[in-house]
Amino acid sequence: MNIKSSLKSLGLAILCSLVVVSCDSLDDDFEALNTNPTQANDIDPNFKLTNIQLRISGERYENWRTNLIYSSTMMQHIAALPGYWSGDKYLYNPGYSASMWDRYYPNISKNIEDLLVQTAEDPDDSNMWHIAQITRVIMYHRLTDLYGDIPYSEAGRGVIDGITQPKYDSQEFVYNDMLTRLENAAQSLDGSKATYGAGDLLYQGDVEQWRKFANSMMLRLGMRLVKVDPSAAQSWVQKAIAGGVMESNGDIAMVPHDAGAWRNGNSSVFDADGNPRLSSTFVNWMLDRNDPRLFVYGQTEDGAPAIGLPNGNDVNTIVDDPNWVECADDDSVSPCETGVYMRPNEVYQDFDEVMFFMTYAEVEFLLAEAAVRGWHSGDAGAHYENGVRAAMEHLSLYGADAIIGSVDIDTYLSDNPYDPANAMQQINEQIWAATFLNEYESFANWRRTGYPELVPVNYPGNVTNGTIPRRMRYREAEAVANPANYQEAVGRQGPDELTTRVWWDVDM
Repeated sequence: MNIKSSLKSLGLAILCSLVVVSCDSLDDDFEALNTNPTQANDIDPNFKLTNIQLRISGERYENWRTNLIYSSTMMQHIAALPGYWSGDKYLYNPGYSASMWDRYYPNISKNIEDLLVQTAEDPDDSNMWHIAQITRVIMYHRLTDLYGDIPYSEAGRGVIDGITQPKYDSQEFVYNDMLTRLENAAQSLDGSKATYGAGDLLYQGDVEQWRKFANSMMLRLGMRLVKVDPSAAQSWVQKAIAGGVMESNGDIAMVPHDAGAWRNGNSSVFDADGNPRLSSTFVNWMLDRNDPRLFVYGQTEDGAPAIGLPNGNDVNTIVDDPNWVECADDDSVSPCETGVYMRPNEVYQDFDEVMFFMTYAEVEFLLAEAAVRGWHSGDAGAHYENGVRAAMEHLSLYGADAIIGSVDIDTYLSDNPYDPANAMQQINEQIWAATFLNEYESFANWRRTGYPELVPVNYPGNVTNGTIPRRMRYREAEAVANPANYQEAVGRQGPDELTTRVWWDVDM
């Protein structure tokens, strides 16, 4: 299967025909959801699904702000000196904090509801309807994990039901509903019925792969409940495993991109912003383990040693770091200043790179954790090794320069064997390492488990009292555009601050 070719074959004209909001504009409020996203219900659902999958993957706008500026730096994968890299310093930037909200609601929610209505009309389209349901979960679990209580059951239904001020559902309700939708889809997908074709960028309509993805998402979301409801977590995890989860890197849920039609959002950021560096926390973790991913994730100038940039600094404070090297007037010192620190590797800078929603490696690590908890009869050590191997092998999807050889993987596993006495930390640190650039998932899993044990920064003027944020703040316009529902959510969940915990992130 040539996923990049399947994307190119759709053509820019098809994508543009479904664009709801231009790349450079944002709707002011949920009144935008009153606009019919397609103007006609006879548009090929393949084209609609393509647009939705690409938009969930995201453009430069939200990947720059929510994924990288906030999430990647809070999780200490990346560090940056400029003040607008707000997450690095626990500062509040209203537009950056709300960027996913601004994009997902006007641009995607109504398109998904429209696709669900269209594919519900004919029983022979049931596979398309169930795949749309799974896709809906991809979007909303990102939103609720970032913000907590969100518009969900009434979102995107301005055209269908005339709802322009949707209520905020509790995260508990959202999670229960998402898990139920995944279970229903996984059980109901039918290989004898019609399905999507090339318009499905993840699996080209392969029903069995969608079933495994639905169960794998159920595994992820079930594990999310371990602190707030361990019994429910166990039940959902066991249902997911029994239903059948991803079995190889061939099952990875990923979106291909095209340099002309729809660029990879992360790559577009690295093209536009030369400030990001690998965090010293991340670099040192890999150095301590002789991790062969180090020079796949990052690169140095002129063969310099691998050095990460400490989080929580600006151009004035970083000069006190012992690794800082002043540039000489005669250019005799190289690398120097910020060039000393590792930058993200060029393999991540091609516009047509893939974007991961969920990997087989993550599934194996979650299976390892389930075994440690006694929820799964599999061998935790074997799942750990499978996860490490898969996480290193799937980097080859970024091209020949990202391939890690089997000998290097074997050596890593020999030097870093599974340790039952330290299993939870070891497994979840590997999830952290494997979700580099899928920072939404890194942030969520850190809040769920506390691993890795990150040391917070305390930059002057930070808004969290020197603690790592626990969520993003709502779009500020919500207090005016949807005031009653916004206030109800804040009253139920807690203050609309970066430090307020979402429902499943219980303070233990």
